[in-house]
Amino acid sequence: MQKMSQNIGQSIFIENKLGAAGIIGAEQVAKSPADGYTLGGFNDSIITMIPNLYAKMPWDILKDFESISQVATIEWGLMVASSSTYRNVNDLIEAAKKSPGKINYSSGGNGGPQHIGMAMFAHQAGVTMTHVPYKGATQAAVGAAAGEVDATFQGISTIVPLTQSNKARLIAVCTPQRMSQFPDVPTVSESGLPGFKLNSWFGLMAPAGTPKDIIFFLNREVSKALADPGVKERLITLGLIPVGSSADEMSALVRSQLEHYRKVIIQAGIKAE
Repeated sequence: MQKMSQNIGQSIFIENKLGAAGIIGAEQVAKSPADGYTLGGFNDSIITMIPNLYAKMPWDILKDFESISQVATIEWGLMVASSSTYRNVNDLIEAAKKSPGKINYSSGGNGGPQHIGMAMFAHQAGVTMTHVPYKGATQAAVGAAAGEVDATFQGISTIVPLTQSNKARLIAVCTPQRMSQFPDVPTVSESGLPGFKLNSWFGLMAPAGTPKDIIFFLNREVSKALADPGVKERLITLGLIPVGSSADEMSALVRSQLEHYRKVIIQAGIKAE
């Protein structure tokens, strides 16, 4: 946002609105004037997962927002404590088969990517696992590294420092192919759950009714910022992969993933809890 602020010659203030899995912050954006001055920086959980979990929402992601641009993606991995006896995906699945419901996993909260990702994992593996929600993704990762739970899905950028300090072990990545930085770590897909993949992404949205010329301007400025080498380097350092998109491409992504996670949530029997 700093580079974008410099490019357009206007200050950009970031207000972190916590609570209710991001629903409150999104509501504030939805109810703001559609003039391009109040935007929402949302992860895919609030855009495509949460709306499928709750019957009553104070906003509709398709009716109350305009897509501006996808910004970045985050790759995920399956992590256990370094002291864990689980060396691979099969170990975890076999333990869950022998003791239904006794193998547990942490998440940053109900409806987030860790929760839905692991529910997808358990459903595809044909096992029952227990969800332990923490008050945030960082706490969920720390809890798993401490052995408070058996496993967790986390962003690679979260896992790496824990593996480097010998607190955690990365037993699989959630990408379609192995990651170049972890050539010896198998994918979940090749470890017995064919086709399994999980990542998350971050995008920029505006209130519905924002004029198309403003959407186009903002999209162009996001693209310019993402093309800057310094911005790219900073995002990669944070474990983010800069992507960018047109507004129409992001809209299509939102619609397709809403439908994808609607089916996943129904098939896996995921509840808001």
